Amino acid sequence: MLKRILVLTGAALLGFGACLSALRMAGAWSLLPNRDLDRSASYVRDVLKIVNENYVDPGAASYDALARLSIHGMVDSLDPHSEYLESKDNEELEEDLDGEYGGIRVEVEMHNGAFAVVDPMAGSPGYKAGILAGDEITSIDGKPVDHEVPMETVVNRLRGKPRTHVRLGLVRPGNGRRLDLDLVREVIKIQSVRGTRVIDGTIGYIQIRDFSEHTGEQFDDALNQLLKKGIDSLVVDLRNNPGGLLDAAVEVAEPFFKKGELIVYTQGRHPADRDSYLSETEGDPLKIPVAVLINADTASAAEIVAGALKDTGRAVIVGERSFGKGSVQSIFKLKNGEGLRLTTAHYFTPSGVMIHAKGIAPQVEVVMNPDEDRKLEMQASRPDISDPADFKERFGYAPLEDRQLDAALDVLRTVRLYDK
Repeated sequence: MLKRILVLTGAALLGFGACLSALRMAGAWSLLPNRDLDRSASYVRDVLKIVNENYVDPGAASYDALARLSIHGMVDSLDPHSEYLESKDNEELEEDLDGEYGGIRVEVEMHNGAFAVVDPMAGSPGYKAGILAGDEITSIDGKPVDHEVPMETVVNRLRGKPRTHVRLGLVRPGNGRRLDLDLVREVIKIQSVRGTRVIDGTIGYIQIRDFSEHTGEQFDDALNQLLKKGIDSLVVDLRNNPGGLLDAAVEVAEPFFKKGELIVYTQGRHPADRDSYLSETEGDPLKIPVAVLINADTASAAEIVAGALKDTGRAVIVGERSFGKGSVQSIFKLKNGEGLRLTTAHYFTPSGVMIHAKGIAPQVEVVMNPDEDRKLEMQASRPDISDPADFKERFGYAPLEDRQLDAALDVLRTVRLYDK
């Protein structure tokens, strides 16, 4: 009996030792749940429980509300570009990146204390219903609209899912006529590329306002139109461009690179987390003098284009040092239509220069103050008002001289003269 007990005890001790060894090996090989994660999650759970049971306002301390606040605090505090996106914010982000939304395709601005229609785009629901430039919006879906309502609120009320209805109340200032219209929203493609024109007979100009899903094709269309008109040099205006999709930036840069050339690469936290983006353009790259305009509000994808063209000698950069937002945000989908936008890598120019927190330095520096930037941005958005007196009457200031654009034109004229 004693021998049997000793044998069983020895077997139990051996089994316990084997279990300990197995646990150590499992921990080393990450076969068991992360202990740090479990410990931290348990601590957060304890705090949630204390707040839920003791906070004076029980409505504000539901577990659902506290969980969302906790996630906001955790993610939003990492850096200025990471954020927790609740369902509405996530939907708006996807809408912006897709470059499409539902609306009635009218541009609106504040004028003399009223929200006035700037341009009912041809073929739009607003245009078909007879809305004219200058008509003032007085109500949306029965809710009054006046100067105290933020512009963002007005725009959001006009937007909605395609094929849904929106009722507009308008007044026509010329004759005081009142209109009550029922419009059906349709899919609207955001126009990233604007202001395409020829300057001095042979210098092309293209403004890119952001980088969304359709920016690449819009840029190609604008560039081809200018080339058919015989341009021999080009200005690409990226001022006040906040960026957008990485792929769209690569597509805009591609016409200036031959197939297989590096445009930009990203590097994550691990050495293996490198992605290189190469030009896929078939045929010869476009070889004409190019000037790129940037300022302190040029960021992200716009800096990729400017950095790639500068780094490889494809363009001269004119203006001010750019913002320096050279980080990659990946979108992770969560439950209930929510998401995480999380910084996962940094951008680098072809020669390995990191954009983040440094920006792109211009080769020809022309600094403008924030008030000038704001006024010039307004001027660029209203090419339809060509008379300086009309412009001053509407916006309260005379059109400014665009010193940065003038400098870019001088650079291109000099390059053309040197080539000749």
